[in-house]
Amino acid sequence: MTESTHVRLRKFNTKDTYPEQNLDNDLCQAVVANGVVYLRGQIGQDLETRESVGIGDVVAQTEQAMQNIEMLLGEAGSRLADIVKVTVYIIDPRYREDVYRTMGKYLKGVYPVSTGIVVQALARPEWLVEIDATAVISSQAPLGETSAA
Repeated sequence: MTESTHVRLRKFNTKDTYPEQNLDNDLCQAVVANGVVYLRGQIGQDLETRESVGIGDVVAQTEQAMQNIEMLLGEAGSRLADIVKVTVYIIDPRYREDVYRTMGKYLKGVYPVSTGIVVQALARPEWLVEIDATAVISSQAPLGETSAA
């Protein structure tokens, strides 16, 4: 697959995103390829400022992650209704109900396939949840348009 067959949105390097870690990886927030949108796992972090939000509050972090997903899908020409798969990573099984209830507000009526995983930790100690989503590009979502949650 060549560069011309897919689009990479919001490119960044990990040395800027994680200055406290000795990393140097070129990544992006979303890749659009063959009508599919692959998103980077989203956490309680503002994509514009890179600031962590909702520290200690799994509901606030889930809200931010879902807002990020909605925004990135809109930038890719997709929308929440076009999500086909989500993978949810939580660091404590007691967070499951709060995370899924919050995520469910955004995905009501969508019916994606879903996998939930409890992990020991995420990339930063203040992050409690990470949500990875894959969507298709719908003919009903013009580039840059998002749907309301």
